[in-house]
Amino acid sequence: MLKKHNILLLTLLLGCGNTWGQVPLVLESSSVKMRWENSAQGWQLKTLSVKKDQTWTNLKTPSGENTLLYAAEKPSEKPEQIVKSITGEEFPGPKYHYQTKWWAESISPVSLNTAGKAFHFFAKNGQRTANNTLTFNHETENAKVTTEWSFDPKFPTDIIVKQTLTPKTAGYFSLATPTIAPVSEADMAWASVPGYFQGNYIQPNFALAYAYGHGVPAMPTVYRERSASTLSPLVTTKNGITISVIPDPALCRDPWEKDQNTHQNWNVGLSHKNRKSQLSPTLYYPVLGEPKSALKAGEVVTYSFRYSLIDGDWFKAINHAAYDIYQLKEALALRQSKQSLTDRIQKMHHYLTDPKTSLWNIEEYKGLKIGAQSYLGGVVGSNKDAMKNSDYGAMWMLAKATNDSLLIKNVLLYALNFKFTQQIADEGFFKGALAGQYYLAKSKRFTEEWGEVVEPIAVTYYTMLDIGNILLFEPNNQPLKERLQAGAEWLLKNQKSNGSWAVAYDRKTEQEAFKDIQDVRPTFYGLLVAYRILKDSKYLVAARKGADWFVKNAVETGGFLGVCGDARYAPDFATAQSAQALLDLYDLTNDSKYKNAAITAAKVYTASIYTHPIPNRRLKTVNGTQREDWEISQMGLSFEHGGIFGSSNIHGPIQLASHAGLFIRMHQLTKEPIFADMARSVAWGRDAFVDAKTSVASYYWNAMNRGAGPYPHHAWWQIGWLTDYLMAEAELRSNGQVSFPRGFVTPKVGPHQSYGFAAGTINGEKANLIVNENLIKIDNPTIDYILAESEKKDKIFVVLLNNRAQATDFQVTVKGKAMKKQLPAVGFEVMAIER
Repeated sequence: MLKKHNILLLTLLLGCGNTWGQVPLVLESSSVKMRWENSAQGWQLKTLSVKKDQTWTNLKTPSGENTLLYAAEKPSEKPEQIVKSITGEEFPGPKYHYQTKWWAESISPVSLNTAGKAFHFFAKNGQRTANNTLTFNHETENAKVTTEWSFDPKFPTDIIVKQTLTPKTAGYFSLATPTIAPVSEADMAWASVPGYFQGNYIQPNFALAYAYGHGVPAMPTVYRERSASTLSPLVTTKNGITISVIPDPALCRDPWEKDQNTHQNWNVGLSHKNRKSQLSPTLYYPVLGEPKSALKAGEVVTYSFRYSLIDGDWFKAINHAAYDIYQLKEALALRQSKQSLTDRIQKMHHYLTDPKTSLWNIEEYKGLKIGAQSYLGGVVGSNKDAMKNSDYGAMWMLAKATNDSLLIKNVLLYALNFKFTQQIADEGFFKGALAGQYYLAKSKRFTEEWGEVVEPIAVTYYTMLDIGNILLFEPNNQPLKERLQAGAEWLLKNQKSNGSWAVAYDRKTEQEAFKDIQDVRPTFYGLLVAYRILKDSKYLVAARKGADWFVKNAVETGGFLGVCGDARYAPDFATAQSAQALLDLYDLTNDSKYKNAAITAAKVYTASIYTHPIPNRRLKTVNGTQREDWEISQMGLSFEHGGIFGSSNIHGPIQLASHAGLFIRMHQLTKEPIFADMARSVAWGRDAFVDAKTSVASYYWNAMNRGAGPYPHHAWWQIGWLTDYLMAEAELRSNGQVSFPRGFVTPKVGPHQSYGFAAGTINGEKANLIVNENLIKIDNPTIDYILAESEKKDKIFVVLLNNRAQATDFQVTVKGKAMKKQLPAVGFEVMAIER
């Protein structure tokens, strides 16, 4: 009798469609299918399918679970725990005072996702409220939650979700986006919160994962918008499906809301995990403890976001968020330059030959007169007497192109002496290494930025790259070649058996420092320079060995290291530099593994470019001046260093866009539009950040147009990257008809390269680059130009570039003769003028 009863009950239940007598709720598009079923726990997502290669693929663990966070009192902002490095020291350490505040914020209960009480639930009530909308309702002891699901008619991969929270009691509330399908660690191919980290494995050490992005954090940490590049946490599965979550653009914090800096406002929390620490891209709104989370009973909060389920990798998902949701292409069309990039280069030339404006100093050191510019930023041991040179390639490039005696006699001569004395010549472990980036005039010594250390990457930068670029212009300078060889031998001697280098050595003990992090930077590039100049094959062998280790341990894992000592080497623009270094190695070896790695590294660097908020034409007041929103937009700008304690947290992004030329080259190589659009977004129409008197752009976004400030040497880097960008655009737009040999990348700030040391070709003719601001005049600042003189000196080539997204009419005047011209959007033309 019992057996008969069970069979009858089972028959009745099956006949009802599911165990609770309700028909399943189904939502589907041409790309995604979702099926909910009711149960004792509530409405659960039982099937989630994504169309992959015309075949429906089921995600392994569909869920649909909701999470609500509640706190009766505002959560504490104090650090919740002490973090230790893999070597056991407290992280980041007491001497990194620039990072103290940001690190403390990042280990508070809200950031670590431990604040408040979490209510996890499946909605009790569900129904179809329209043809393409499902609505679920649920009540907890503290609030009512309504969630509406529908597909975006424009993008069948995207599910738009709208959640409404109605508190029953006063307190602090935060809704987490529902978990649609957590991914197991074994099934994870890639995970990222862009701007903070990306990686293909879970990193158990919290400091390595959280501060450096060397692996995916194991904890369900919550990240702020201020250092997020694209607001789209994502996880890619091993079968090639990417799940991302994207907030409605209306939710984003505006970094300059009206008339002041609001960069640090926190509207949306971003995470790669849910509160249960399952891999599931998650948003939190409002952020618990932030002003919008403090609610009274009955005070309604509504917000919306979208899930995107793409048949493709993380890069495809980032493109979708940047273009389709945050309107990267439309934002680029707003950009209109008020001063041409060419004119900026010419004006900075004058700034740099004036010792007063450029803060140029000449000091006596070891019997030589050495010259460098004042550096008023932070340097350990400095008493406002630090001096530094930046871009030696740009120095020699501009000197040759202008043939300016002021530059040659008053700057280059003493900058060269500075370079000679910067290298350690004394016998011992450090012979051939770098004495330091900075010279302290009062104490008459060289030093590193943040302590008494010697870094192999600094030897690559300030010996190999700087001297290598000079030798391209002065190939017969034998003493300089000897210095280059000494640096190469030091790098060779200290290369580890696996191909890598130490991050640094203690200057006093000669022991390895920073053992808690690996040197995942392009240190190998210094040996590539040595091979190209000195022609000794052992340097190329060692460079390849270093690059092979780097590709495996950095490019493939997504974990990179920065070069700024004061930021404890937080990942930075060295990631973009790595891409160019690998591309140069490919040019030398023709080994496609380096080309492929270069492309991957460049793709990773797109996650260091802000794609939010969407720019518009709304008027704002900036330091007493009225500006349209797009003029001060962060979209398109990169950061110095991002992540948890990079400068992006307080200063925002930077104007020094060394990656622009690389991105144009990457577009030429891959045909990926995002590379060109990001390069142009950072180069065009940035006049609101350019000082009118000097044409030098401010370094940090929050400085707006205050000029070089404490960093006068940045003008050289600006000349370098602007030239590299223009040269790359000319080669791209001319399909290679305008092409000039490139030198080596510049130290520290990224991948831009020098030009002018050898003739290039324009329409099949040999020509040399020149800079002559009196030769031609153009009446429209969106038109840039490059000048070159034929080797026979009988012809001047004017390469015209229309640097905006609209066709442009303009007038060009040559030797007093005016000509009217028009160039199409992003257009190009070469004029040949007889001498």
